[in-house]
Amino acid sequence: MAELVSAVRARRPGLDVRAAFLDLSAPRVFDVLSGLHREGHREVVVAPLLLGRAYHARVDLPALLDEARARLPRLSTTVTDVLGPDRKLEEAALRRLAEVGVEPGDREVGVVLAATGSSHAPANAVVAEIAERWSSTLGWRGVRAAFASTAEPDVPSAVAALRARGARRIAVASYFLAPGLLPDRVRKLAGAAVVAAPLGTTVAEVVLDRYDQVRAAALRSA
Repeated sequence: MAELVSAVRARRPGLDVRAAFLDLSAPRVFDVLSGLHREGHREVVVAPLLLGRAYHARVDLPALLDEARARLPRLSTTVTDVLGPDRKLEEAALRRLAEVGVEPGDREVGVVLAATGSSHAPANAVVAEIAERWSSTLGWRGVRAAFASTAEPDVPSAVAALRARGARRIAVASYFLAPGLLPDRVRKLAGAAVVAAPLGTTVAEVVLDRYDQVRAAALRSA
């Protein structure tokens, strides 16, 4: 995540870019906002580094920002949309597959598009839609969505479905931002399949797209 934040900074010199975490790691969101307030900043754009609109985007982050607005009334916070869905994310995932030798058009290959999984069905549906589009357009034996937690199908089920379609080799596209517990689980469950790296710094351009959308909307409403 630090590398991703650095990549965003490198693409937009002069833009003050700070990292913050919802939980598990430091610095936390409120601490970063409080620090910006102490430094004299009065407007902040918060860009969620989230691939979909699941629980973190719909519940956790809004609650944290509501608390910050109550405790830091002179600090205006605007939130961008989440990163996905976006064709640039799909292109990034395909580049990661190419890095491990998986190119479109190989009829022996079945691809698992592995994501986190959510209790919020629309978030899972977005991943399934990407898998269906890839399956119909990229020339592989098939593509199946799979989820590391909460949702079905899991990775072994997706692999079995692709084997049943005649796939002789299996590759896993990682619809994750960074290494961690769930990508590790996917890699373990994938067995002998080749597994692409998480998206990482490849999404820096999408982060800035979301920032620019918010700033453009603010100018239009001014």
